[in-house]
Amino acid sequence: MSLSDIAEGVATTRTQQDRGVAVVDRASESLTDVLEQFVSELPCETGTAGTLVSAYREGRSVGEAASRAGVPPVTASKVLFRLGFEGLSPLSPLQREICQDWIAGELSRTEAQELADASEREFALGAYIETHEPIPGASEAIEDAGSRTEDAMVAKRDALAETMTDPQDLL
Repeated sequence: MSLSDIAEGVATTRTQQDRGVAVVDRASESLTDVLEQFVSELPCETGTAGTLVSAYREGRSVGEAASRAGVPPVTASKVLFRLGFEGLSPLSPLQREICQDWIAGELSRTEAQELADASEREFALGAYIETHEPIPGASEAIEDAGSRTEDAMVAKRDALAETMTDPQDLL
């Protein structure tokens, strides 16, 4: 293969697309206000959902976030999943396929749960995740609300404050 063969079909242009100016609006809605528009599709109230999202984004586990919000971990998983957080299914890809076969009516629930080797709660949560979709726009709205209230540089500085040396200490 020659260079001309590799370059075949490559085209160049003399103009660029105008993408506009990026704008950051830090004066709009808080996380609670953002979640209010999705509360009708969630299995909990806005304040509880806000607590779950905040705790989970801080790095807490689903169980810890649920405890902080005062809801069962299964409810916390459902809320976080519906709001667009990923990786909440307790089922592996093979177990998910088995669950999908049960949903399609190809297996009885007992057979599917046995084949999946999953507990009743794991299978029920997996089935919920397989039969529901994240709420359209929720993930983006939450990310946008989080970016307005949190400044990554300030958060990092505050988190590492104990490890930093004061410049005056170096003299």
